[in-house]
Amino acid sequence: MATYKKRGYKPKNKVEEQKFDEQESTTAEVFSTLDESASKTEEWVSKNQNYILGVIGLIAVAVLGYLAYIQFIQKPKDAEATNELLYPQQYFEQALNTTTAKDSLYSLALNGAEGKYGFLDIIEEYSGTKAANLANYSAGMAYLDMNNYQEAIDHLEKFSSDDAILGALAKGGLGDAFMQLEQPEDALGYYESAVKHSNNDFTTPKFLYKSGVTALELKQNDKALKYFQRIKDEFPKSDAANTIDAFIAMAKSTN
Repeated sequence: MATYKKRGYKPKNKVEEQKFDEQESTTAEVFSTLDESASKTEEWVSKNQNYILGVIGLIAVAVLGYLAYIQFIQKPKDAEATNELLYPQQYFEQALNTTTAKDSLYSLALNGAEGKYGFLDIIEEYSGTKAANLANYSAGMAYLDMNNYQEAIDHLEKFSSDDAILGALAKGGLGDAFMQLEQPEDALGYYESAVKHSNNDFTTPKFLYKSGVTALELKQNDKALKYFQRIKDEFPKSDAANTIDAFIAMAKSTN
């Protein structure tokens, strides 16, 4: 810590005078070092000025290029893809709400018609857009309902969303596909991921139930009991809770 020496101050003795001389010498060395470092820095900057300006210029060009890409390419592409998504989505929703001609409606949703894009076209032509991401979800669910389980898995695995409902349904759909392919271990992992994805009154009890049933099949009764008990305690008004006491008893009886 530097010592401030008052103007006109005289050391009281030789020892104190020696201390002040040492402090002054140290301070001088510090300032000399700082001056030397500053000079070297200025010299380096001067020698490499063109390089530094070039790097700054490249960064500026990259930032401006990215902003221009977002504004003039990505945003219009997103808007166009979203508009294209409206056509297949209407057939997808019709298929969900009918009991007849479901496969025909799903086929129209997947492949398009009358010069309009289907989900598969949107995925290919508008890769990287939000619409293509949603198209993967809808295509996966369509294939799942059409019993084309591997195709369902391929598309649902490409879908990603933080949305509480869609994200959980996609993971649960993967669980359903693996169950149909007789891979209950994989199915259970996806059902559990669906439960963890979000906590809500719609998807959580649904996939807690499927997790519990699958765990029972795998003879993981303690785990099954935990999931069934959560339904009873946390979601007593859900559809899954209607028969939950029987499943709790089943899990307990085989422990």
